[in-house]
Amino acid sequence: MKYLPSQLLFFFRNKSTKRNMVLLVKFLAFIIAIIFLYSVFFHVIMLHEGKNFSWVTGFYWTLTVMSTLGFGDITFSTDLGLLFTLLVLISGVVLLLIMLPFSFIQFFYAPWLEAQSDSLTPRELPEETKGHVIITNLDPITKKLISKLERRQLEYVLLANDSQQAIEMHDSGYRVAVGEPDDPDTYLRLRVENAALVVATNDDLTNTSISFTVRGITAKVPIITNADNDHSLDILQYHENTWVFQFMKMLGNLLGERTWGLGRSINIISSFDKLHIAEISVIQTSLGGKFLVDSGVREKTGVTVVGFWEKGQFEIPGPQTRISSATVLLLAGTMEQLNRFEDIFATSEVSYSPDSPVLILGGGRVGLAAAETLDRHGMAYKIVEKRPTIAAGKGDTFIQGDAADLEVLEKAGVKKARTVIITTHNDAMNIYLTFYCRQLRPQIQIITRATNERSVSKLHMAGADLVLSYASMGANNIINLLNPEEITMFTEGLNIFSLSVPKTLMGKTLAQSNIRESTGCSVIALKTTEKLVVGPDPALPLNGQDELILIGSTESEQQFLELF
Repeated sequence: MKYLPSQLLFFFRNKSTKRNMVLLVKFLAFIIAIIFLYSVFFHVIMLHEGKNFSWVTGFYWTLTVMSTLGFGDITFSTDLGLLFTLLVLISGVVLLLIMLPFSFIQFFYAPWLEAQSDSLTPRELPEETKGHVIITNLDPITKKLISKLERRQLEYVLLANDSQQAIEMHDSGYRVAVGEPDDPDTYLRLRVENAALVVATNDDLTNTSISFTVRGITAKVPIITNADNDHSLDILQYHENTWVFQFMKMLGNLLGERTWGLGRSINIISSFDKLHIAEISVIQTSLGGKFLVDSGVREKTGVTVVGFWEKGQFEIPGPQTRISSATVLLLAGTMEQLNRFEDIFATSEVSYSPDSPVLILGGGRVGLAAAETLDRHGMAYKIVEKRPTIAAGKGDTFIQGDAADLEVLEKAGVKKARTVIITTHNDAMNIYLTFYCRQLRPQIQIITRATNERSVSKLHMAGADLVLSYASMGANNIINLLNPEEITMFTEGLNIFSLSVPKTLMGKTLAQSNIRESTGCSVIALKTTEKLVVGPDPALPLNGQDELILIGSTESEQQFLELF
């Protein structure tokens, strides 16, 4: 019902709709006139036959005959009357059973449906719209981006090429507008000059057209676009205030950087001022089997263990938490503190030899980008690629064949590999290969990509040590540019967020606040008016001018907002 006013407004403002309504009214008036005329002739012929009926009976007979109901309770006895009955019957079939339904659908029902569709999928935003994000394509990255924008209560509009596509998107819960992506009028109607950002993740040709179209209207609005090919970078970067990402290549680089033995043991995954968030596999440390309270991590290094990953589940540790060798620790601290942690607890006693290769399953853009990262660090690798056109003539580093074939994997060196990086674009295949490799090598490191967010938990269940989401990586990069002060992470399912100290916590210490126990969030830093305090003292009182920097899952963040 909330869309009824806009539907009526469109319905009665549209010129063609007005014309159709006039025609429909004229046709209805014609039918009424015919019914009245037939009723008059009914009385005349009945009087000729020596019968007398009321006017109501005349209308009753006319309607029953024209509608083919024909109850038979009132009939003519002369040939003239029977011929008149045939005329009324035939004209009734044509007018009431054929032309009236067609006219109703053509002149009223179809325009009404069009008005309903257009009210749900407008072509124009209100003039006062500003600070919104214009998204030109719906894909895994923009789906994740939209969820982040909605959680931050930021306005957006998703562009659809036609009304049918727009209706499907609207039914899925998106705010949609209809327009051609290369039409300047589209962006004028979407108030692009007042927008906070334009996000174009179409193909390279369409992205180029969108960039030039938007820049023809305004030069101040930032544009974020994706480039599939290297040679498109210079073209897409032609305009100022435009950021061009190669998300596939970035994902491959990130997958390669998470390999065991690549650089330092600790992997920095997010930074904010002096605060750094890092992760390290317990198998790369001397902490396996110890209780957190007995580990001495905080006492010896100042680093805070804010959580750990085990089989894809993020857990908040307690003092009596036992550190398993199968977990990944999440640490927070300054660079000096993390270096101290690495010096004291990191160990080189791992289950692979220094010359063990990295096995990359999939030789597409992501797999090649991962290989480039390994190559820069001088690390040996093998790429298994099913398509002969890609694997042919690439030398010994490429193994042509199906990664699900044991002989192919053994030829590539799965028995001695230190890490398997799974890079195919098919999440179902990635789940299959993850489970297969885990059965072959229970202790090997398995890193895999997930195109869709819903596949992340399944990949962890299949045995992946680390899953990087293509959607989250792209969305986080866009959010970083939209709000540079916000801290985001590439780790799926985990958020770092900052909030001013709530009124309910003012005057309390961190120990008294029970934030971790009641919400599952950990306070990793405290931003005062003077400095950033990393790993704040639990006895430190909080005041309204301070800003808490917390880490937790999306559910924990929501629980904190509801509770405090």
